[in-house]
Amino acid sequence: MSMPDTSNSMAGDGEPLANARLINYADAIREGLATAMENDPSVFLMGEGIADPASFFGTTKGLLDQFGAARAVEMPIAENGMVGVAIGAALSGQRPVISLHRVEFALLAIEQIVNNAAKSHYVSNGRHKVPLVIRMIVGRGWGQGPEHSQSLESIFGHFPGLKVMMPTMPMDAKGMLIAAIEDDSPVISIEHRWLHYSEGHVPEGHYVTALDGPAVLRPGGDVTIVGTSYMNLEALRAAEVLAEVGCEVELIDLRMVRPLNMAPILESVGRTGRLLTVDSSWAAFGTGAEVCAQVAEHAFSALKAPPRRMALANHPTPSSRGMVPGFYPDSISIAQAVGELCGLSASDVGAVVSKLVEMNGDQPIDTPNAYFKGPF
Repeated sequence: MSMPDTSNSMAGDGEPLANARLINYADAIREGLATAMENDPSVFLMGEGIADPASFFGTTKGLLDQFGAARAVEMPIAENGMVGVAIGAALSGQRPVISLHRVEFALLAIEQIVNNAAKSHYVSNGRHKVPLVIRMIVGRGWGQGPEHSQSLESIFGHFPGLKVMMPTMPMDAKGMLIAAIEDDSPVISIEHRWLHYSEGHVPEGHYVTALDGPAVLRPGGDVTIVGTSYMNLEALRAAEVLAEVGCEVELIDLRMVRPLNMAPILESVGRTGRLLTVDSSWAAFGTGAEVCAQVAEHAFSALKAPPRRMALANHPTPSSRGMVPGFYPDSISIAQAVGELCGLSASDVGAVVSKLVEMNGDQPIDTPNAYFKGPF
């Protein structure tokens, strides 16, 4: 199974990206945090677990020793208070980065995020800025039940004044995080916990990846898939096997939930005439729903088939392994959906599914397959 060809992609210094180091997503985030803190003394971290040996999935490892307790602040379980302190610090000219172990914990501080962080610039006629980054973890894994594994990005994407990013690739994880820290707006950064395990080519030193929206992970002319976060890796695997039966998928990594830049998606759908969105959250009122709505609004005449959404099954996230099958979209269900959208023959779809079943093997359903380590 081949990985995305990065040989023609360029790093920030003009060097081919394929020449950059190969590191994992968690280390890319840690480097981004360290780089931003080295460059600007107003940047500091707060979070539960910064001093813990697990170091927030490894993303804050060593930062306490490198920058001291005044700039890498271990916090008690008090999310509402922590967010309030961070908003006040940002309004006072600091650039705090908060780490929340699960997206659900942000719900304890939703009023401050929505009414104070998101609106201060607007209600002060631009006099106040809130340069704040709130990192949140989403996604599944062993023992992650209905209150610890949800993907709630569409909640935060709803509010003007917030930027919401969901980097998939390690290079973006570092570059977009630095860009978010240097941005004067509050930015919600959502990381899928299984992505921390993936590897990719990441340039050293300071670089920024603009918070400007979608990127094409794989070009194709038969169907457009718009994926978010970890679901891009499942879609990528499906796309590579579908190509063996002559179906070329154009895979677009959304990267930014808000602001939502639809231009690359509309251009792609204008060529393929078919759209599939693959969410890490639920379909109703979700990110994919918004993408489908805007495509129907602005590119209806280009569509050869109704847009289709794939997302979590419409019930709370299960804890039990026995209840997980069928709940999450995967490479197999994505390939089947593409087959229906593109009118592939039953024999072609069967061949693709058989290949994917063989490739997936006996991997436990609550751990990431080795394929998804990358490099990406």
